[in-house]
Amino acid sequence: MSFPILSVIIGLPVAGALVVLTLRRTELVLPVAVASALVTFGATVWLLVEFEVGEAGFQFVEQATWYKPWGVGWHLGVDGISLLLVVLTGLLFPIALAASTSVTHRPREYAAAMLLLEAGILGVFLSLDLLVFFVFWEVMLVPMYFIIGIWGGERRVHAAVKFFLYTALGSALMFAGILALGFLGGGDAGPTFDFVKLLDANLSHTAQLWLFGAFGLSFAIKVPLFPFHTWLPDAHVEAPTAGSVILAGILLKLGAYGLIRFCLSLFPEASVQLVPLLAVLAVIGIIYGAIVAIVQTDVKRLVAYSSVSHLGFVVLGIFALTTQGLQGGVLQMVNHGLTTGALFLLVGMIYERRHTREIGQFGGLATVMPRYAGIFLFVAFASIGLPGLNGFIGEFFVLVGSFLSLPAYAIVAAFGVVLAAVYLLWAYQRMFTGPITVEENRGLRDLGVRETLILAPLIVLILFLGIYPKPALDRIQPSVDQILQRIEQTTTYVVPDLGTTGFEVPGP
Repeated sequence: MSFPILSVIIGLPVAGALVVLTLRRTELVLPVAVASALVTFGATVWLLVEFEVGEAGFQFVEQATWYKPWGVGWHLGVDGISLLLVVLTGLLFPIALAASTSVTHRPREYAAAMLLLEAGILGVFLSLDLLVFFVFWEVMLVPMYFIIGIWGGERRVHAAVKFFLYTALGSALMFAGILALGFLGGGDAGPTFDFVKLLDANLSHTAQLWLFGAFGLSFAIKVPLFPFHTWLPDAHVEAPTAGSVILAGILLKLGAYGLIRFCLSLFPEASVQLVPLLAVLAVIGIIYGAIVAIVQTDVKRLVAYSSVSHLGFVVLGIFALTTQGLQGGVLQMVNHGLTTGALFLLVGMIYERRHTREIGQFGGLATVMPRYAGIFLFVAFASIGLPGLNGFIGEFFVLVGSFLSLPAYAIVAAFGVVLAAVYLLWAYQRMFTGPITVEENRGLRDLGVRETLILAPLIVLILFLGIYPKPALDRIQPSVDQILQRIEQTTTYVVPDLGTTGFEVPGP
């Protein structure tokens, strides 16, 4: 039996949480938590290095039966779609924990909650048994609820309850869908919740539509897709800095990942039929999120609404049902995690100095904080999609892939890129350029060595993926092609390529 690296990756944060809870010296809590998260990150990097490029199937598979009559088992695996998200999770948690020096209230519980949250997220990305997937999905919800509710801002309880209610509603629908799928897909052999076995399930068109509704609504809430986005700004604004980094950088990707992994793969007929609806909602989210971001006076809320817009690009790329669109959607999930994670870190750093996030309370910050201003502008350019930085590659693939199958939607979505430049550059102008307008800002210190080192990995990856995205795309493409081939084989849909421009449905 090969080494169970995937189980180890999930178990390391759990072990770290247990160690943190036993520490008596408070000053050791954060270093131990960061060290535990760094070990987990090292394991995900090993996974990235050892991953066989060009293979479409699951790798490092682990499987053990728990309850045979119901087909429930410990089944883990990673492919090109989940690989980069696992590595992104491993990267952002030590960065978020290292940025949590301002958390002085119940630090043991805080660090343990963060590490348990990491274990839950990793379990979601690696699970190939639907019931185990659901368990990790629920495990992930609990620590995030407490991170917002205990260590958040003034309206933290309201935001935490809202986050919990929205997510719990989606979870209830998904659990019902999982049970129905397990019994419908198992056939005469009995129920099964194994994802690989369910790929061969012969589901009727009606069953696929109902199951897509159960799964898809849950994932749409998590993305969040318009109009299920209203929980997100409150959760972002009230969460502590590290909570916002993880929420935007990783948790939102779980919904998009679920749409790819389960909805496209298990319900291909329903996916094709619902393309117009999902594309409309994605485009509305792109434009709506950008317009609402423009009018925000709180810079953290501005970044939160920008996530609604950026995740709309991801969903549009997914349901373009083209190689370029789906590749771009997966890559943009990673890109958004890097850029938005960095933006929330930067917002948290200025908040620790001024205890306000109101854009009107700043002005001329580039004079006293030139390093901070330069890094903020660099990350803002990446979020806008400046060529040479990571955001451009993802959005370019999404728009090209969408234009092949959904040209009208792609044209409208392209205006979201223009609006992104408006809300980010206008906010930058008000905060950083011109003379200092508020006297309290004259004595602000620039970024220190610790803060610069926290941001450095994100800056390097933003630049690397913008200049040379090939290693990431090479790992994503085989799995993307496999999903699209399955859709072609099980439906009348023909995947467009650069030589075609739309849906081709054979006649009777």
